[in-house]
Amino acid sequence: MHPRPSTLPSMADVAQLAGVSLATVDRVLNRRKGVRARTVDRVLKAAVELGYLDREECRKLSGPRLPNIAFLLPKGTNPYLRLLGEKVRATAATGSRDDSPVRCFFIESFDAGALASALHHHARWADGIAFMAIDHPLVREAVEEVGAGGTRLVTIVSDLPHSAREAYIGLDNQAAGRTAAYLLARFCHVREGSVAVVAGSRSYRAHSEREMGFHSLLDEAHPGLRVVGMREGHDDRNENYLHTLSLLDQNPDLVGIYNVGGSSDGIGRALRERQKAGKVVFIGHGMTRDTRRLLIDGIMDAVINSDPDQIIALTLARFRRPPHSRTHGDGHSVPLSMEIIFRENIPAQIR
Repeated sequence: MHPRPSTLPSMADVAQLAGVSLATVDRVLNRRKGVRARTVDRVLKAAVELGYLDREECRKLSGPRLPNIAFLLPKGTNPYLRLLGEKVRATAATGSRDDSPVRCFFIESFDAGALASALHHHARWADGIAFMAIDHPLVREAVEEVGAGGTRLVTIVSDLPHSAREAYIGLDNQAAGRTAAYLLARFCHVREGSVAVVAGSRSYRAHSEREMGFHSLLDEAHPGLRVVGMREGHDDRNENYLHTLSLLDQNPDLVGIYNVGGSSDGIGRALRERQKAGKVVFIGHGMTRDTRRLLIDGIMDAVINSDPDQIIALTLARFRRPPHSRTHGDGHSVPLSMEIIFRENIPAQIR
């Protein structure tokens, strides 16, 4: 037996007794991946012998390790994605030692190279990564490489099908686009006129699928409503504001706008300034403080929402399941319920 030191033991003492590096001790005590089982046993045995851990703490650390989970979200002014990130971080802050460690990182929006690099970087420590996918060869290659290395991948909000990702958790975005077209056409009360689509970027499959669904319903049921083109506002309120002003100037017969992305407040600002509130039907996505205000003020007519708490809960539940386990018929997809919110059914509180 080694004599107990007169002072409190440190991680360095544990490393010395176990014959491993300080970094290895840190990985064992913080339950990070990449440490062999026999090394874990040696470190925990040394920690107990030195009194750095008691036997109950050792028992917890020697049990099955919960997965380390990373969420990668685009940074920017999109209020819905900021809300989702805040909720992920709140989940991480309130987690106990018995919960999966969760961390959230914001990366450059609409940048495939930045997302690919982030996937490789965080795969070094994370067992599972949830991310809003960009449909780009760099991202597909990173997903294949990271997945082959054993990191589990789940796409959220926007999918990357036919890749190494394990599942997609989000709306059926074509159905969301068709729903938006149905609502807009019913609210317009006219058979003919121009309608516009504003998106963040087609690089997000969610946005292109919503646009596709929107077009398909109008083509089928409302051919007199002419789509005048799609503008990419990169989920930036100022870009959306300028696009809306341009659309109003160029299309005097504009009767509706569908924002497939975020930052609807920029569109609302333009409609308010041009006194088009209530005259141009406005449908968008994501129940946040800005869309709530737009609904109350009568500038926005409907918001198509997916509950961010549900996204987080379903993602964490997926990672807690054994790798690659699937229920029959899940199709690698976990569709979210689609909420349609109007001024008269706004939730009592948006946090």
